Amino acid sequence: MSDATHLRTSAPFDGAALLRFLAARAIPGVEVVADGAYSRTVALPSGPAVLTVTPDASGVTLHARLADAADQPKAIALVRHLFGLDQDPAPAIATLGEDPALAPLIAQRPGLRVPGTVSGFELSLRAVLGQQISVAAARTLAGRITAQLGAALPPELASGGALTHLLPTPAAIAAAPADVFPMPRSRIRTIQGLAAADPRLDAPADADALTELWGVGAWTAGYVRMRLGDPDVFLPTDVAILKALRNLGLTEADAPRWAPVRSFATLHLWASLANA
Repeated sequence: MSDATHLRTSAPFDGAALLRFLAARAIPGVEVVADGAYSRTVALPSGPAVLTVTPDASGVTLHARLADAADQPKAIALVRHLFGLDQDPAPAIATLGEDPALAPLIAQRPGLRVPGTVSGFELSLRAVLGQQISVAAARTLAGRITAQLGAALPPELASGGALTHLLPTPAAIAAAPADVFPMPRSRIRTIQGLAAADPRLDAPADADALTELWGVGAWTAGYVRMRLGDPDVFLPTDVAILKALRNLGLTEADAPRWAPVRSFATLHLWASLANA
């Protein structure tokens, strides 16, 4: 079945920035951004689904192709989290807008939201794949792994389009032979260890346990924590963040004054590189 629902959020809301963020990381076969909309496959309780999300100034419109109408509330919850629709931008605007260095960034893009996720495991997998390589390279790796291990969409959902697979399950990744993964063996060990553990990642605090896994450090755990919804995460070793700080004449020592909304500061610093 298919349904369409408008999901509102508080102003200001920069849906275009979220589309750019998601487009840069879109996994081939699983996600696509085209014509002002983000579409993706997702496994819901009743079966595979395709969600298409079109942002506007007041929120997003969700078109959901579902196996069962009972999955509609779950689909809505995932989209609200992914697009940060339940985040309140006012505290970040107030706190960061008073900072001499960040105020111009806030004025330029007051509606930035911290992107969420549709799955804690998917988020942690992306973070591990992205360790020490570019966003584009991580996206390519995820696409290759998905083509090998992801379940194919039913024909009625695929419809000959760009969306062809579901992201692989933790069980499929954990059980796969090493030659499926086009990467160093140390990274394969980390990915398969993550998949075998399949940690519960529902709330921001859950991300802290990731550092107990082999090959997972503070950056990965912090990034996952931020996108799970913690508004006050800063990534002091992130190469792009360090570059953005230098551009503004700042260092990581300046970050404490941006509490308790350092996750939003992180997004604005990343965005400042695109501005440059």
